[in-house]
This record gives sequence, structure tokens and C-alpha cells, in this order.
Amino acid sequence: MKTPRELGYSMPAEWERHDAIWLSWPHDPMTFPDRIERVEQVYLKIISAIHKSEDVNLFVRDGAMKEQAASMLAQEDVDLEKIRFFVRDYADVWFRDYGPIFVTNREQGKLAMVHWIFNAWGGKYDELRRDTVIPSIINRHMRIGYFQPGIVMEGGSIDVNGRGTLMTTEQCLLNENRNPHLDRAGIETYLRDFLGVSHFIWLKQGVAGDDTDGHIDDIARFVSPDTILCAYEEDEADENHEVLEENFETLQASNDQDGNPLRVVRLPMPGFVGDEKGRLPASYANFYIGNNVVLVPVFGHENDRIAIRTIQDVFPDRKTIGIDCSDLVYGLGTIHCISQQQPSV
Repeated sequence: MKTPRELGYSMPAEWERHDAIWLSWPHDPMTFPDRIERVEQVYLKIISAIHKSEDVNLFVRDGAMKEQAASMLAQEDVDLEKIRFFVRDYADVWFRDYGPIFVTNREQGKLAMVHWIFNAWGGKYDELRRDTVIPSIINRHMRIGYFQPGIVMEGGSIDVNGRGTLMTTEQCLLNENRNPHLDRAGIETYLRDFLGVSHFIWLKQGVAGDDTDGHIDDIARFVSPDTILCAYEEDEADENHEVLEENFETLQASNDQDGNPLRVVRLPMPGFVGDEKGRLPASYANFYIGNNVVLVPVFGHENDRIAIRTIQDVFPDRKTIGIDCSDLVYGLGTIHCISQQQPSV
């Protein structure tokens, strides 16, 4: 069977046009202890901001949850004609990691999906492994091209510029809890064949408190074919300082797929976010790039304003909106982690 690359498919950059965003409504008190109602309010803000420029495909577990979510959305003046509900049992909300990665063949105007194996970030949460079936459920509805590489991969572990370059981390993709039978060259072969990329940038590791083993979407994001926003911690006493400094230096020395240097822009961090139980993986880099808006997680820190301005500067044609994720981050992820874009063709 031919690979997506052989068939002319590749993964578009996130800032390219979308038809829809995919989300799953929050429900698990184990994920958000004593915070479900507040996290629902975060979802209302996200959907209210994004649905005006792209449809929202929303998983709900049953009819009662659908009615509740629809009622809450209607009270926020959300146009329910822009919301498509998928009633299906699921374990949790981390759509970026268990959902499909969509690829496109622009010349033929075709959309397809890649269904990777989701093993709950190296087997950390057995009860969440069942969400690995979600892409197959989606494709029963969409009936588009469907590819199964047969290896573990999460959407939050990679980022592309839509021209052939992919960023990731050694901490995640070379971790023995993902694909221990594959070395770096083997991983790159799968990424090349199934996402249509040709050039790779490997950073070392991610931020403290991240249970995904260093997902890229908390530390560095392409915002144009030649520009990267890189999370950076100024405070030398902070445990993230050295790690993020090394990532920044690696990116400054990196090139794109054509050998051209990249523009690397520092994006501040929100300092320590957490409680007596430990640090949470709070990062402004976990933003979602919509058609007309960029949704940025904020945390009530003085750097919120700087982060929004920095992101607004690289997206002058979109409105940058801060979404308070002080409660959402207790699930160990924020806006990018819970979402997946469906590109237009």
C-alpha cells in the first residue's frame, strides 16, 4: 500500500485555512479535581471565540451531556448551527494527542487522516488508552482517506511549517515508552512517509511538570514558514531556564528545509503555576491558531500581556485572544492540547 507521501499528501501548517476544530467536552473529575464547572466555562470561551470562523466538531459522551453543552453554548450566544455534536463515549479531552492528524493533497483537493496509536503518553494512564479508537470513529462519519502507521505518536509532539520542516523533541519521540524498536532514523522515516515532511529539527526536552515527556507544543511553535516562537525563561533560578535556553540556542543554529536560517522569537513563560502538589506545565506556547483568531492560554501572570503582544505581532491579520487557563492547566494541558484542526482542501 502506498504511503500518504507517495500519494501526494502532507500535513499543512496550522495557520493554513481550516474547515473545523475538533474538541471533546470535559467531564472527568479525576482530570480536573473540583474544577469541572470552571473548565466548562473555559470551553465556552474557546468555542464562543472560534466558532465564528470555523465549525466546531464536539464529542459528548451521551444525550444528556449533549443537551447540557448545547444549552450552555446557547446561553453564550453561540450559533448552534456551527456546532456538530458527536455522541460517543470517550475517556478524556486530549484531542490533540488521540485524535487524527489530517493531511491534504492540494492538487487533487483531497483530505485524509493519519491514525497513530495512542498509548496514554507511554502507558501512564491505562484508563485513557481507549481513546486510541477515536480516529476510526471519526472516519466512519467522514469516509476519507485513512492511514495507519502502526506506531505510537501524539499530535502535540510535533509541529510543522507546511513546507517540509518538522520540529519535535528527543525526550518524547525517542523515549523507550513510545516506540522502543525505532531509532531516530526509523522515526523520521515514519514522519516523512505519513506527514510528507523532509527536514527535521530535534530539540532536547520540554518544560517541568509536563507528563507527556516533552511535547513540542509547550516549548516551540512555527508561526510562519521561517519563524518560530520559542518559550524562554529569563529567571536563571527557574528550573525551566536551562532547558529552554538550550532549545533556543538549538533553534538559532537550525535551518529550514531549503537550508535557510530561521527567525526565532522569544516567548516568555508565566513563571511557576501550580500548588503544594507540584508544578503544572503552564506555557503560552500552547496556543491554537484559528482562521481569524489565535487563542492564547493565560494564567494571571504579569507576562500574560507580553505573551499576547508577542503572538499578536506575528499574526497581524488575526485577533489574539487570551483565555484564562488557570483551571484547565490542572489537567496538565491547555488550549492546543485539547484541540485538533481540520484543514480545508
